[in-house]
Amino acid sequence: MDNDYLEKIEIVRQKTGSTYKKAKEALDSVNGDVISAIILIEESTIKQSWTETFQVKGAEVVDKLKDIIKEGNVSRLIVKKEEQTYLDIPVTAGAISILLLPQIAILGTAIALISQCTIEVQRPDKTNIQ
Repeated sequence: MDNDYLEKIEIVRQKTGSTYKKAKEALDSVNGDVISAIILIEESTIKQSWTETFQVKGAEVVDKLKDIIKEGNVSRLIVKKEEQTYLDIPVTAGAISILLLPQIAILGTAIALISQCTIEVQRPDKTNIQ
């Protein structure tokens, strides 16, 4: 395997949060096309995923999001009120604590006055649900 192919595998892994094996299999199946491999992995993840929805008051959003993140097994977080989306973040395991918590704090401040909103949690499967 040459360095270019290994770099492609790394790109696919970083963009999708997949394993080396899954990234390599996806790249192999699309003849090394990175974009097609990413799309293939995303489509397979969406088909297998499970969405959980919570209704919370604006002031409770931050606490609920922190609880959800601590539970783990999250692939996407969406916070909305009616049709307005305030937060839509794909979550990878390494990005949870470092990248999301500051965004959640900012979000909490921004929507604390909202009477009620919906949190949609997309999970790859139903494990680790409490």
